[in-house]
Amino acid sequence: MKIGVIRETKTPADTRVCLPPQQCAAILAQHPAIQIVVQQSENRCFTDAEYTELGIPLQEDMSDCDILLGVKEVNKDALIEDKQYFFFSHTIKKQSYNKSLLQKVLQKKIQLVDYETLTNNNGLRVIAFGPWAGVVGAHNGILTWGKRKGRFELKPMKQCFDFEEAKSNYTNLDLKGLKLVITGTGRVSNGSAEVLDLMNIKKLSSEAFLAYRGEDPVYCMLTTKMLFAKGENNDFDEGFFKNPKGYHSMMAPYLSKANLLINGIYWDNKAPVLFTKETMKNKDFSIEVIADITCDIAPVSSIPSTLRASTIEDPIFGYDPASEQESSPFQAHTVDMMTVDNLPNELPRDASTDFGNQFVEHVLPELLENKIDMIHRASITTKDGVLNEPYLYLSDYIAD
Repeated sequence: MKIGVIRETKTPADTRVCLPPQQCAAILAQHPAIQIVVQQSENRCFTDAEYTELGIPLQEDMSDCDILLGVKEVNKDALIEDKQYFFFSHTIKKQSYNKSLLQKVLQKKIQLVDYETLTNNNGLRVIAFGPWAGVVGAHNGILTWGKRKGRFELKPMKQCFDFEEAKSNYTNLDLKGLKLVITGTGRVSNGSAEVLDLMNIKKLSSEAFLAYRGEDPVYCMLTTKMLFAKGENNDFDEGFFKNPKGYHSMMAPYLSKANLLINGIYWDNKAPVLFTKETMKNKDFSIEVIADITCDIAPVSSIPSTLRASTIEDPIFGYDPASEQESSPFQAHTVDMMTVDNLPNELPRDASTDFGNQFVEHVLPELLENKIDMIHRASITTKDGVLNEPYLYLSDYIAD
């Protein structure tokens, strides 16, 4: 088996990598039958030299590799036919901007394995950057709130060598009056909660949060069962996760209490929105900053003011509820939006190392032992140039 670690070709360039040098070297030491080569990259957080110093060869032409590992979407012109690719394709929600990518994958008879769909037998994801998206998202949300209030200038995560350096900036922040809500309780949301805990922001139950009248900074986490309900009795059952139609949002009490929202849920297109543009026009809508880590783009989104994905270099824009348009941030009449869609790229070395550990633990054994269940479930397309059975619902999406 020959594995090729490809350079990232999406613009703007992503600096993360699936397998850092130390993990490549460990794989080679433990599995003599495996070869690993790395495509040269000027942008990768681990330099070419860090790979070659550990005996990992560099190779420009990846056409003799069996498996090609990337992170973000691969440029259509860089795809090699009849290969097995692993990367985040952002196609399973029928994202319009990647329709042509999936069409090209099919044309080139590529088996596309999407990290987002790699699950164990219990349906739980086995590999993700989620915790680091949550860490950076919370950091950026607090940074945005501090700038809006004119209280402090938190050092941007992208300027920190790693998370350890970032944490050194979390003392003595003036967070008086901060009331923060996190949606979700998964990897992303727990990553955000870790940052808030390090900042000594007190966690409250949802009931205690709504009743709180003090000025000390506080936050609460809202589970799916707290966020959505159906019927007059506001019922919830496990059927929501298979079919969320017919449910409504239960966020209203928090929208007039919190001033910072971190959105970390996985949102199904069929689920209700958390709130509407009309809700944001209400006088009692108290949210000043939204860090939308989920970052589904409106109008097909849980957050109506996520008009676009922002960038690491320019992460914040304003949303004017009255005009329903983008505006300059940090104005009294706007809601400040942080909608970076590649947040872990601000801590690429930490995020890549963690991701690589997950790949080695959960995915590599499946490849080595030639098990097909996990890989098959995660393969959006097959080498026959067709959609895999679990993803036949994408047929209309790829149609011309």
